[in-house]
This record gives sequence, structure tokens and C-alpha cells, in this order.
Amino acid sequence: MSRTVRRVLTALLLTVGMAVATATPAQAAVWWSSDRWGTWSSGGYTLYNNIWGSGYGPQTIWANSATNWGVWANHPNTGGIKSYPNQTRWSGKKISALGTLSSTFNVTVPTSGVAFTTVYDVWSSDNQHEIMLWMNKYGAVGPLGTLQTSASVGGHSWQIYRGHNGGNHVYSFVRTSNTSSGTVDIKAIVNWVKNRGWFGDVTIGNVQLGYEITSSSGGKDFITNSATITAT
Repeated sequence: MSRTVRRVLTALLLTVGMAVATATPAQAAVWWSSDRWGTWSSGGYTLYNNIWGSGYGPQTIWANSATNWGVWANHPNTGGIKSYPNQTRWSGKKISALGTLSSTFNVTVPTSGVAFTTVYDVWSSDNQHEIMLWMNKYGAVGPLGTLQTSASVGGHSWQIYRGHNGGNHVYSFVRTSNTSSGTVDIKAIVNWVKNRGWFGDVTIGNVQLGYEITSSSGGKDFITNSATITAT
């Protein structure tokens, strides 16, 4: 092979390699983990891989930043929640002392061959009360407890359930239609629950946004394109 041919082939290989590299998404640029309890903190947020259920499969969490992250999960098509990978921010204020408690989010999620919900978990600081805000849901998943009422609050319309999981009270706000982006006034929702008399002037602890995954056989991507939680 002549030197000229070798130079041309080398240039072609370099060009193809650069094109492939450019087409590869820049995921896990900052952090990633396949550990069951992998965590990473930045800018007032903590990301959790959080594979807490039983009968789970592999799951990897990655982050470009604390507000742009996602998971690849391959959980079998069996019942029971396998994981809740999430983004967490601490409030630490009584409801009556809240300034702003809100979130804006944009996600890209699978819509077939899965069972999961994209959901906020809002906890009292003693972990006795849990408000779940179901923004979208796919597959055989449903809220705990019994239907109490329907209401429009916090910028969305919901069916609202109340129950107890053996460890804490759960108030589930299930959006009447799926959405993959929006803004949620969480302060308005916790005040709504308080005004119903379901709890008092509790201190709000962790505010979380993530994916409660029951099944994702074959491996699925759950991507948080952007999500901010404002707690003042």
C-alpha cells in the first residue's frame, strides 16, 4: 500500500470516528453510578439511584448537572416497585413560613413496555406524611388508598387519593392527563392538604422529583431534560 493511500485511509477513519463521537449523547459528563444506593450532591440537590424494591434488575443513573440527569433501567415485568431514582432538595420550613415552594420540569420518558410514574414526593420532615404528585403514568400502576375528591390546585387538575402504607400517611395527587413538562406550585398543594385537616402546620422536609419504576424490561431511558426545585 502506498503512503498516499495510507494517508487517505487514515484521514477517512479519523473523519468517521469524529462523526460517531459527535453523534454520541454527552450523558454522564459529570457523574454516573450503577450502585444500588449511588448518590451525588451538587448545588443544593442530591441525586439518588435508589433501587429500594425487590426483584430488581440493573439500573444506571447519570448526570450532566444536578438538574439534567436520567437513568437507564432494565427491571423485569413483575409486580412491585423496584426503584425511585430521584432529584432531592431540602425545604426545612413549616408550611406557614414557606416563601416559595415550586418546581419546573421537562422529561422524556418511554410510553410503552413499561410500568412507572413520573412523580414528586413531598415529605414532612418527620417522614410521617408523604404527598405524591403523579405527573404522568404508564402501564399497570396506581396510587395507594381510596379516592377522596377531584380538585384543581397548584396549576394542575387531579384525582386525589388518601391512604397509609404501614409507615406513613400518603396523599396521592394523580394528574387527570399525562404531561411531560410544566410548573407545579407545591406550596399551594401542601396548603390544600393542611386546610383539609389531614395534617397540621408540619415542617416540609425533602422535596423530590423522580421515576417510580415497576418494570422496564429490555432497558429503558428516563431522562430529566431539566428540573428545578425552588424552596425559600
